[in-house]
Amino acid sequence: MQVASRFFPRAFGRHSSTLRRTLSASAAAVKSPPPTTPDLPTLSMSGEKIAIGWDTRTWSRFHAWWLADHCRCPQCFHPVTKQRLVNTFEIPLGITPSKVDPTPEGLLVSWPSAKPHESLYPWSWLRRVSYDPVIPEAREPVPEKILWGSKILTSPPTITYEEAMAQDDRGLYKWLSNVDRFGICFVSGVPANPEATEELSQRIGFIRETQYGKFWDFTSDLAKGDTAYTTLALAAHTDNTYFTDPCGLQLFHLLSHTEGTGGSTLLVDGFYVASLLKELHPEAYAILSRTPVPAHAAGEPSALYRPSPPGGYPVLSHDPVTGELTQVRFNNDDRSVMSHLASQQLEDWYSAIRIWHKLLTSADSEYWVQLGPRTAVVVDNHRVLHGRSAFTGKRRMCGAYIGVDEYRSRLAVLRERFDGKGSPGDHLERSVWSPGL
Repeated sequence: MQVASRFFPRAFGRHSSTLRRTLSASAAAVKSPPPTTPDLPTLSMSGEKIAIGWDTRTWSRFHAWWLADHCRCPQCFHPVTKQRLVNTFEIPLGITPSKVDPTPEGLLVSWPSAKPHESLYPWSWLRRVSYDPVIPEAREPVPEKILWGSKILTSPPTITYEEAMAQDDRGLYKWLSNVDRFGICFVSGVPANPEATEELSQRIGFIRETQYGKFWDFTSDLAKGDTAYTTLALAAHTDNTYFTDPCGLQLFHLLSHTEGTGGSTLLVDGFYVASLLKELHPEAYAILSRTPVPAHAAGEPSALYRPSPPGGYPVLSHDPVTGELTQVRFNNDDRSVMSHLASQQLEDWYSAIRIWHKLLTSADSEYWVQLGPRTAVVVDNHRVLHGRSAFTGKRRMCGAYIGVDEYRSRLAVLRERFDGKGSPGDHLERSVWSPGL
């Protein structure tokens, strides 16, 4: 979207000699600032960077053009839409402030232009976004992931249906926080019908429609070309490895199981297994982190799904900034032909995936639970693998996929609401300095 630049007029790019003299005088003034107010950070300027001294040992340096690009006054950042209005590409890389001042509210920067412009940056925000250097303790804390193995069966994360559906959203926040930390959460007391289960799913976000439909309500009749629609056992796997963007959450609710036995649900924390692999077999971990695996969904004559690019994605994916593990993507049943690797790479991958499988199927990793009517379970499909044992009889299951972005958005809003300022009942207006922006 193009917007007219209201910050830094076009004339700003062609400095006159008078303006250059003004800037030189201003720069000299900045280098020798008057005494600052006690307890305020100290400022200094060198070239195109402004340095902020938080204490005698901690400093942050910001490029002037970076500060200009992040001005959040109403002229430069829309207070309602939270979108940038300043034209980044009209900001000269050699821009120099005409004046910088420490104030109780934050860093006040005056910019040279035909129309005077000031930017105010809160101190807390500057510490949090400091990049030269990063100040780790000032960054927004990342909620801890709790890794688990089979022993979680003694006390799995659980909430009640009444909590999840309560209008004040406290139970919903507890529910999604459990999913965020553990990758799973059970919901007890769910009415044993598809309508209530669908409503429960929609408490999190939009239900994601796929080739299997929108909200599922199915039995083992092969109505869809997938082994989930049979009585066969399913090994631990994540869903949608054949999608470019696999679903984020999936909710299961066993409505009934008559005239037969079996069908226990298997859950495995992929992050826990990955942590074991990284510690015990670091080279195998590296191989599974860099080798793409092709996949397909081809059971429906009207559809043939493959990810883009068709070579697929690694079993283990990581945040390119922090290096943290962000996604496990593994379904051996849906794997396509491994013909895209050189011979040695192929040998290395098969060796690594065998080690992964051994850890994945160990008694320490596998959590088996017999689901029944009135208990639903939500699984983070980017982390937790699921499966089942074979069964006999008639088994009716319902559930849904929910997009990862919808889930994370819902959780982020609830976190703002309940962990931020103000009453938990308030729908607070989001600050333009919010950590989420």
